[in-house]
Amino acid sequence: MRVGIVGCGKIADGHAEQLRAMGRADLVAACDREPLMVERFAQRWTGVTGHADMADMIRVERLDAVHIVTPPDSHAQLACQAMELGCHVFLEKPFALDAAGTRRILDCARETRRRIGVNYLYNFETPGLRLRELMDERALGDVVHIDTSYGYNLGGDYGMAVMGDPAHWVHRLPGKLFHNVLDHVLAKVVPFLEEPVTVNAFAHRMRPDGGDAALDAMPDELRFTLAGANGVTVSGMVSSHARPVSHAMKVYGTRDTVELDYAARTLVRSARQDQPSALGRLFPAWIQAVRFAGNGARNTGDFMRNRFHYFQCMRVLLGGFYDAIEGRGEDPVPHAYILRVATLIDGIVEALERPA
Repeated sequence: MRVGIVGCGKIADGHAEQLRAMGRADLVAACDREPLMVERFAQRWTGVTGHADMADMIRVERLDAVHIVTPPDSHAQLACQAMELGCHVFLEKPFALDAAGTRRILDCARETRRRIGVNYLYNFETPGLRLRELMDERALGDVVHIDTSYGYNLGGDYGMAVMGDPAHWVHRLPGKLFHNVLDHVLAKVVPFLEEPVTVNAFAHRMRPDGGDAALDAMPDELRFTLAGANGVTVSGMVSSHARPVSHAMKVYGTRDTVELDYAARTLVRSARQDQPSALGRLFPAWIQAVRFAGNGARNTGDFMRNRFHYFQCMRVLLGGFYDAIEGRGEDPVPHAYILRVATLIDGIVEALERPA
């Protein structure tokens, strides 16, 4: 397959790296409205031809698929245009600005019979894949509650870019700062929630005044709760200030509970006290140490087999996406989950806009 990338910002290099590493498709073209961006991208990735317009790129390069990594307010128009021109589309998150835009893209995919994917990569991280196995085995029983947390480091390169530029595209999102990461948070929990889902949320700002009214009006701490029609509940936190920066989830089941750390790539069963009295409090720490050691050994093995790099989870996801294009599997992220994520983001944004 011949593939092109639309948008030559920082994340485009991650997509290019995984496409080249997979060897499943030829990255032959890229486009961006900014000539310098596409020129530099083509210099970094040999064999890539630069273009200024996506439609021209698709026609001239005879592309089979495109990866769209532009800001999300352009996704609906670009994705539909690409599919109408015959391309399968893989979208960077956020999938769209809202549920209406999401429906438009998904409807177009059905009408054109093109595959549409989204970079919900953390569902394909090692602990996420292990959680899926445990659910298939019914090892946790019925899920009762999920607690999830995600850190947004405003002191990092990306955080500083967002906070240093009031015109950055993140500020155009309905959910502002949180909207940029909520796809990652919610994509992990929607498989457990049945609709309709009740949404509550509140947000506040912890950082000191910076002197810019628009930036100072933007909160940096989010808390939300979700309650599915099936009785499963979720409590969530997006934090810019909690340290260490968190990316974790705890799934409570009727048989067992597991704790996932996506940054450390670990999944362990929660400690339980099976022995009486003081002995019951002595053993769990050692049992947990053994469990973490097992995770460490597995991660070391993955490292030795070159399966521990930063975007390993994206490579797994893209493998599933290209399998689906070739008719060798279903979409790795079901359309229903994509729409449910968008609907929940709309619900959180609406909850934050309600009068206190």
